[in-house]
Amino acid sequence: MKIYVDADACPVRAQVEEIAKKYNIPVMLICDTNHILASDYSEVTVADAGADSVDFLLINKCSRGDIVVTQDYGVGAMALGKGAYAIHQSGRWYTDENIDDMLMSRHIVKSARRSHKKVHIKGPKKRTEEDDIRFLNSFERLVQKALSENQNYK
Repeated sequence: MKIYVDADACPVRAQVEEIAKKYNIPVMLICDTNHILASDYSEVTVADAGADSVDFLLINKCSRGDIVVTQDYGVGAMALGKGAYAIHQSGRWYTDENIDDMLMSRHIVKSARRSHKKVHIKGPKKRTEEDDIRFLNSFERLVQKALSENQNYK
């Protein structure tokens, strides 16, 4: 099992590494050439700069039982399709039960932005310490679930 992080502008890298170290799970941070990352724990992989290059590299590398950390619903959906676990930086798990609604909401927002009408869609609120704690707790529960279920595949 490995943890893959869509690391371009990811605010929870430290929390991911904290839990990964606790459970001795390798981590790969994937970013594009527009971002410079360094880590004492994780392997850093750099994808070409370009639309979705990080997403496709991440999905090509992950496999069944791995964990993917991403804020991109499309990446979450593809990870689920490969049998991986996926979590949003908010701490919300991507599941087969909720991914369709998440993708539909993304589609509606993108459609509204593309329309010629003026639409004011607020972006996310500023990240708080409570958000980090919520992610940390949710991520650790997901890691425990993945470790438990991966024992059944061995």
